[in-house]
Amino acid sequence: MSLRILAQNVRRLRIAKRFSSQDALASAAGLSLPAVKNLELAKNEPRMRTVQAIAKALGVKIQDLFLPVRELQTVRFRSAKRTQNRENILAKVSRWLDDFNYLENVLNKRLPFNLKRIGAKCSRDRIVEATELCRKELGLKPGEPIYDICGVLEHAGVKVLSVSTSSDGFFGLSLKEEDGGPAVVVNVWERISVERRIFSAAHELGHLMLHLDAYDVTQTEENKEEEREANLFAGHFLMPDKGFQREWDEAAGLHGVDRVLKVKRIFRVSYKAVLARLLEHGVVDKSIWGKFNVEYQQRFRRKLPFKEEPMGIDPAEPFGMQRFDFFEDRFSRLTREAVEKDKISLSRGAEMLGIGIEEMQDLLRNWEAIL
Repeated sequence: MSLRILAQNVRRLRIAKRFSSQDALASAAGLSLPAVKNLELAKNEPRMRTVQAIAKALGVKIQDLFLPVRELQTVRFRSAKRTQNRENILAKVSRWLDDFNYLENVLNKRLPFNLKRIGAKCSRDRIVEATELCRKELGLKPGEPIYDICGVLEHAGVKVLSVSTSSDGFFGLSLKEEDGGPAVVVNVWERISVERRIFSAAHELGHLMLHLDAYDVTQTEENKEEEREANLFAGHFLMPDKGFQREWDEAAGLHGVDRVLKVKRIFRVSYKAVLARLLEHGVVDKSIWGKFNVEYQQRFRRKLPFKEEPMGIDPAEPFGMQRFDFFEDRFSRLTREAVEKDKISLSRGAEMLGIGIEEMQDLLRNWEAIL
């Protein structure tokens, strides 16, 4: 029994399961507070019934408490606010990466990182030019909107994972090839708009192309200049100037708010990204933020909080984007293929997908019915 691994897992899972304190976990498990404290401090080897009680309270299998988690190194995981769930996110990402790479190897379907060869040409001094290089390498036409950011990244050899963490200070992270990537991880918490999720994926790609020397898991504080550069990369990667200018000009006869919302919808970006591009071009000044919100409120009779995206509250306004507008699918596709080819068991497939065995059986029946 590895006390260190057990202690780390109990602490990590306690936080993940939202127990407010060690005392709360002790109460739920029917144990004394010192028993839980000593376990998390790896002071002495616990009795098996203590471990069983902890596992039951946490809602996990006993073996989950003893599974070692590979420690990632080349990670860029920084946030503007302290993220309490950081340890759990990294543990989930580590196991997911191990499973992803196993599936690729056992099925002989490993994809190369298609953008690696142009990395040296992507300069922080010429970010717009860098986005053009990346888009060209990915086979995207000049000005073409990106309709499926997850598909574009996955075909380029970038692994994509969605996690849901209750934090508006953490939008995503990325990992280098050395840790089993390249990969981007995006927070899909319900309060984070789909547009923001799409932007976060492009933002993390920007870090992979521009800031490879900044990947260090021990660094947690945001670098404002690197964040600004990654934002600029994401904006131009998703909404290239040629396409933006064409769509903006074609919508010249619309009400200003409708014009912004139409362009936003075409490129699957936030309305703020459209306003930022107008500001970048010198078409408007910084007062545009306040003016847009006033115009929006007058037109739709509601305020638009800064962190929200417009929803379909009026027939004249486009409907909000749905979760399927940001949906990665390569990992689940590889899992299906591995199950059907008997490379992994049904229970292992369920474990990889994070679902129960009954749900996995239903999913298998669905696969067989729909093909």
